[in-house]
Amino acid sequence: MGNDIPKVSFFNVLNNANRILKNPLPFHHENFEKHGDVFEVKLGFGKSVIFTRDAGFAKHMLQKQHRKYSKSSLQTKDLAKYIGEGLLTAEGEKWLKQRRLIQPAFHKKKLETLIDTITEVIREELLKIKPNKELDVFPLMSDLAFKVVAKSLFSYTDEGETISRLQHITEAAQQFLIKEIRQPYKQWWFYLTGKVKDTLTLTRESRDILNTIIEERRASKVEYNDLLDMLLASRYEDGTAMGNEQLIDEILILFTAGHETTSNALTFTLLLLAKHPEIQEKIYKEVSGDEENKSPIEQIAKYQYTKQCIEEAMRLYPPAYFSDRVAIEDDSYNHLFLKKGTTVLISFFEIHRHMNFWENPESFNPERFSPEVDKKEYSDQYFPFGLGPRMCIGNNFAMYEMILAISSMIRKYKIQTSLDSIEVKPLITLKPMEAPLTFTSR
Repeated sequence: MGNDIPKVSFFNVLNNANRILKNPLPFHHENFEKHGDVFEVKLGFGKSVIFTRDAGFAKHMLQKQHRKYSKSSLQTKDLAKYIGEGLLTAEGEKWLKQRRLIQPAFHKKKLETLIDTITEVIREELLKIKPNKELDVFPLMSDLAFKVVAKSLFSYTDEGETISRLQHITEAAQQFLIKEIRQPYKQWWFYLTGKVKDTLTLTRESRDILNTIIEERRASKVEYNDLLDMLLASRYEDGTAMGNEQLIDEILILFTAGHETTSNALTFTLLLLAKHPEIQEKIYKEVSGDEENKSPIEQIAKYQYTKQCIEEAMRLYPPAYFSDRVAIEDDSYNHLFLKKGTTVLISFFEIHRHMNFWENPESFNPERFSPEVDKKEYSDQYFPFGLGPRMCIGNNFAMYEMILAISSMIRKYKIQTSLDSIEVKPLITLKPMEAPLTFTSR
């Protein structure tokens, strides 16, 4: 490792332990401001992590030299313990094999077959909005995003408990995982009190539910044209299909990664629009009045300004606000030497708000993503879906869903918020602390 890299002592980390547990972002920010775009944090027992908000360095690890890096055990082992080894958590050859197999299901043309499903779920979920009454919009967006994934994945229409049970398990496992990550010194206690065992029992239940759904589908002769059909029909290069266990791993990952990031992004977008009524009105102008004559896919293509607002919300509040990489061989970037085994944490949150990259980075300005602006101006420092070969496979799916959801809400309602400022709760993804909104019928 480069010897001249600034260091943050383990004592400093211990001193700030409570703050870091609640919200590590201010601690990161203070150190970036003090030490520059790259610094090293000592974690005790000879361990350390490099933190960076250098966009060029991020691109180096995630794209240009991605073969020299792997994800950390946090992403491969800790998360895999609860959601299996799928696209998000697999490494190396296994990951490549799965990506090649699944990629075609997320092709834009294939996704168009799911748009009616997405539109229908949005319509149903928005009926839950009670006008002129302040409500926490986050649970509503969470339900909406979860149901969109569930119905797009396996056309699930049961009004029973299956979907809400899967949702409950997914969220419970994630909340516990956060405790394990932020309080590693309590690991013995989590095992002793049976917390780990309980969570594993829950995730086994979700695997059983999914196994039943897959078996029912294999036995049925009905074509649903959903993602499950596509995954069942896909074949590896040797002509074999995915087994149930691997299918379950992939489905659990699509649930976990697909609903949470989207519900966060939708909630932050709505909060920002509520705080900027003039921007909200510009969306209203764009989306009002013409949905009758336009199919959902035409709406998605036409609602450019709506898309810019979502992109700008994801710049300020990227749901995947960090990523990490471990050097699997010696490497160097500029003056920095990285020994094999070095862990680097990339802060997308900081890159997206860096003074050198963005004008007035703290302000909400959708014009940054206007079609008149050359993409080259921001593409090197804007990573809402990650970067490189491991970029999020569902990025188009998520954008379609968000454009349709935001346009539907703004077409029907004017939204306001009582919040003075938007506070964040960084868990595995970046969540809003609270999201009170009032919807007034237009």
